[in-house]
Amino acid sequence: MGIHRVAVLIRPGFIPFELGIPHRIFGTARDAALAPLYEVVTCTPGGPGLVQSDSDVAVQVTHGPEAVEDADTVVVPASHEYGPVYEKGLLTPELAEAFRRIRPGTRIVSICTGAFALAAAGLLDDRPATTHWATTDRFRKLFPRVRLDPEVLFTDDGDVLTSAGVASGIDLCLHLVRRDHGAAVAQDVARRTVVPPHREGGQAQYIQRFLPDQDGPGTAATRAWATERLAEPLTLAELSRHAAMSVRTFTRRFRDETGESPGQWLTRQRVEHARTLLESTDLPMEQIARECGFGTAQSLRAHVQSALGVTPTAYRRTFHRAA
Repeated sequence: MGIHRVAVLIRPGFIPFELGIPHRIFGTARDAALAPLYEVVTCTPGGPGLVQSDSDVAVQVTHGPEAVEDADTVVVPASHEYGPVYEKGLLTPELAEAFRRIRPGTRIVSICTGAFALAAAGLLDDRPATTHWATTDRFRKLFPRVRLDPEVLFTDDGDVLTSAGVASGIDLCLHLVRRDHGAAVAQDVARRTVVPPHREGGQAQYIQRFLPDQDGPGTAATRAWATERLAEPLTLAELSRHAAMSVRTFTRRFRDETGESPGQWLTRQRVEHARTLLESTDLPMEQIARECGFGTAQSLRAHVQSALGVTPTAYRRTFHRAA
């Protein structure tokens, strides 16, 4: 398999941080022989030249829209020079031409309000998507056919993916590395970038809400305690008791802090642990199921298939690394 080519399509008013995300995440990914797994280039619809960011930083871009023609993945970050894309839901002629150059089957990714460009191009019609939580009302008005979910960090609809606000682009790019090359490679990239390999919850936890003040401790200590005991049943009552809260209070605070219910969070932790064991060990499926708290191989299969879209056997066949 050849190196995966990523083209980052920036426009005037781009956010330097968002431009750096795909370069850092994809550019850090290495195989077992330390060879790079991705080639990342920056391009712009207007052709080579100086592109001004939303700050005092400008970038000399050497690639024009032709760079997307042989890309395997095209990443579209946000731009603070919104223009007709944000105001009317229409592409500029240059941006429309850049999208026309993208080959069928190319994976297309947006970061933050870059989703407006994908939606204006018609790529998100009748598909799930997300964007920065502060722009969701305008997005819904401009693009009523898009199935917008403002509470998640990213959406993955196969060949089209969108991230929520700004830093969630890191979560989405790590997800793509994980999807392409497995959890071990993604975890190595996350360690080198000094970010969590999988952030808890969704964008919902960052949306400004007027909640009553909460006195007392949160649920972080109980979450850490639970991750060390995934093989155990871990009922809601046990989790609440460890946190010294009523079940009702614990459930409410847990969702406020993570954006997930305790059951959803626990299932995701168990699936992630199963991925690690499938990649790094030759343990039989029944033993992996017990160690992850799923009990049986049948339950393990159902949960992995639901979360990852493949069976545990297929996942191991793709991502297992010999000791």
